Amino acid sequence: MNKPVNPTELQLDDEGPLYVAQKKVYPQSVSGTFRRVKWGLMAFCLGVYYLLPFVRWNRGLGAPDQAVLVDLPNSRFYFFFIELWPQEVYYFTGLLIVAALTLFLMNAVGGRIWCGYLCPQTVWTDLFYAVERLIEGDRRERMRKDAARGTMKLERFAEIVLKHSIWLMIAWWTGGAWVLYFNDAPTLVKQLVTFQAPMIAYIWIAILTATTYVFAGFMREQVCTYMCPWPRIQAALTDEWALTVSYKYDRGEQRTSLKKANELKARGQSAGDCIDCYQCVAVCPTGIDIRNGAQLECIQCGLCIDACDNVMKKIGRETRLIGYDNDINIHRRKGGKAPVYRPVRPRTTVYALLIAGVGAIMLYALLTRTLLDINVLHDRNPVAVKLSDGSIRNAYTVRLLNKRGFDRVIAIDIDGPVNATVHVVGADSITQDRPMIVLGRDQTSELRLLVTAPAEGNPEKSIPVHFHVTDIGLGEVASATDNFVTP
Repeated sequence: MNKPVNPTELQLDDEGPLYVAQKKVYPQSVSGTFRRVKWGLMAFCLGVYYLLPFVRWNRGLGAPDQAVLVDLPNSRFYFFFIELWPQEVYYFTGLLIVAALTLFLMNAVGGRIWCGYLCPQTVWTDLFYAVERLIEGDRRERMRKDAARGTMKLERFAEIVLKHSIWLMIAWWTGGAWVLYFNDAPTLVKQLVTFQAPMIAYIWIAILTATTYVFAGFMREQVCTYMCPWPRIQAALTDEWALTVSYKYDRGEQRTSLKKANELKARGQSAGDCIDCYQCVAVCPTGIDIRNGAQLECIQCGLCIDACDNVMKKIGRETRLIGYDNDINIHRRKGGKAPVYRPVRPRTTVYALLIAGVGAIMLYALLTRTLLDINVLHDRNPVAVKLSDGSIRNAYTVRLLNKRGFDRVIAIDIDGPVNATVHVVGADSITQDRPMIVLGRDQTSELRLLVTAPAEGNPEKSIPVHFHVTDIGLGEVASATDNFVTP
């Protein structure tokens, strides 16, 4: 009989810790092509985010003139010349599909381009790092100052206070810029400064300030490694032809110091180009060694490429020991073959066609959408009434939507029972024989319609009835269908 096992005596096969404490990363500043690209994209992304709420767009008298506005009280979304209503939420679905497919395409062509250059976590973390370097110095100096925390002087204390103050200002403006998309920006800024803004605005600013400050100032690479699902998703979407930031071990190995490599070459022996300077590790914002191969933590920002290129230039060797490549080409070069790049292949072609297809559908729907709409709901109790003269009456609730920025005269017609008449309850019609009403600009109007069929030729069973509303000035027509039923 087996002896019962004491749970406290169980030993894990892996004796390492289940959770690893965060190890602070001290990225070193670097210059080069990819660093300039990142500076440029950072300036562009932050400029758009912070300044876009203040861009104006004339939509006519009485309409909001903010170019991009989410008008929740009036259930509208404005984007320059586009105005979307709640009924058109499918456009946002289309945008999400296009965004997802674009991520897939970027991943298939160049790996984690989004993570390395465009992700908000990357952009704001990079900005926070720039502030930290400006105030506290570069990598070695920051490491030295952190190591001497036990003997902190007034100057060091002032640096820390200044750094965190600037971080909080950036985080505060980040949260403040977000709420400006939901109200008129200049007006809301004035209200915020004078403490007259709605409480919900202050709450959201506080939430977004705190998250930006914590994520970009403290958690940094931890967000990318442990919180974000994309690194795990993209690994399932990539293929062997995707270009990723790679250490070209066919050139770099065997690693040795520059002095040792020169001695080996002087004796006619071969040596790898990597001189173990660790500059690629020093500049990495996630603190990994790219020479160890593909890793979950790598956001493929390209800074290690710049660092390695700078070293190669100094020692007179060919650049791009680290670069965008794949294992296929590394093995081809080892075999003496020329590298092959295939950005256009079935996977990328399918993604591009899907993006173009969804985009074309959205564009067609946007260009052909009607700015006049009608919805009809038949009364349920009673569904029909027989009047004293033998005629039959059905009642309907009709909702009209005018998506244009001006008032319109709308005529209401029906196509159904023979010689049927239409009466608008509680609304003054411009004419008696054909109901016409004024539909206000950019609004929804709900009407009650009574459709009466005379005794002669009354339908013996339910028949379709078509409602048509026509803009008298523009000739624009919208239609809806319901049923005319007998008692």
